[in-house]
Amino acid sequence: MSNALAITIRVIVVAIALWVATLLVGGIRLGTEVSPNSTTASTIGTLLVVAVMFGLINAVLKPIIKVIGCPLYILTLGLISLVVNGLLLWLAGYIAERVGLPFAVDGFWAAFWGAIIVAVVSFLLHVLIPDRFDQR
Repeated sequence: MSNALAITIRVIVVAIALWVATLLVGGIRLGTEVSPNSTTASTIGTLLVVAVMFGLINAVLKPIIKVIGCPLYILTLGLISLVVNGLLLWLAGYIAERVGLPFAVDGFWAAFWGAIIVAVVSFLLHVLIPDRFDQR
C-alpha cells in the first residue's frame, strides 16, 4: 500500500471520528449548526479539512508538548494526555472557525470529551480498516 493511500485512509478515519464526536458531544458543532447555508458536500469537505488540520496540529505540537511536559506525563501516569488531546482539538476548532469553516468546539469540556471519542472511534476504525498491510 502506498504512503499516499495510507495517509488518505487516516484522514478519512479521523474525519469519520470527528463526525461521530459532533453527533455525541453537544458542544462540537458542524455544518448547519454553525453556518445556515452549509450543504452535505460542504460538511463532508469541512470534516476532511478539519481532519487534516487536526492531524497537522497533532504532528507538530504534540511532540513538543510531550518533551516540555514530560514530568507531568510521568506524575499523572499519562492521564495528562487526555487534557492535551482535548486542548489540541479545541485549538483545531478555534483555527477552523477563524479560517471560516463551519466547525466549532465550544469550550474545554466539549473538546475533552470529543477528543476521547475521536481517539476511541479512530482506534476502532483502524482495527477494522488497517491503513498498512500487516507486516507479520
